[in-house]
Amino acid sequence: MQHRTVRDVMTHQVVSAGADCSFKELVGMLAENDISAVPVVDDQQRPVGVVSEGDLLRNQASRPDPLGHGQLAGPSDRTGVQPETAVGLMTGPALTARPEWSVVEAARAMERDGVKRLVVVDEIGRLAGIVSRGDLLRVFLRTDRFIREEIVGDVLGRTLQIAEGAVQVQVLEGVVTLRGTLGLRSLGLLVVRLAEGVDGVVNVHDLMVSGVDDVPALPEHSAAVPATP
Repeated sequence: MQHRTVRDVMTHQVVSAGADCSFKELVGMLAENDISAVPVVDDQQRPVGVVSEGDLLRNQASRPDPLGHGQLAGPSDRTGVQPETAVGLMTGPALTARPEWSVVEAARAMERDGVKRLVVVDEIGRLAGIVSRGDLLRVFLRTDRFIREEIVGDVLGRTLQIAEGAVQVQVLEGVVTLRGTLGLRSLGLLVVRLAEGVDGVVNVHDLMVSGVDDVPALPEHSAAVPATP
């Protein structure tokens, strides 16, 4: 099975900014290219941070209010000087991904770090692309027919060599339903796990039955409270 990687879904032609790019230039980049963030790179095209619309708005919100109203904390509160270029406005360091990562790896990294995008770098750390949450969701645009064909042909046929027709596969809106009879329960669990890993699958409903339950039961936890020494 060939799963989609970050390279398959990322934006390859990336607009980037130098460290000395001005506030107004950054705003212009975002507007002209209809994007919400831009990576900041050094002289070797290595990303050092990212400037987003949120960063720019926070910068302006942190400016002193001539009417005396409260303002949000921002870069000027930390340094005493209002930043005017990308190096002071950006959020850094840049959170990165590699082109060969799976979309699952990238999604986990975004969730872990609480970000909406990752800068993609090559083997020596240079800017290679950018991948967003929306890019990762493209795998769910795969049609039900393609998903079913991959499960039947790759998972059941080539990978597990299960006899044709032993498992019936239905796919509706990315939700897979498996029916049929298999000799071993462990084989059924493997079918489910591999089907869940197919790009575009939202969920798997296991309605298969097995002749032999060869999966050992988990030991029950004792309810007794151990004595305190």
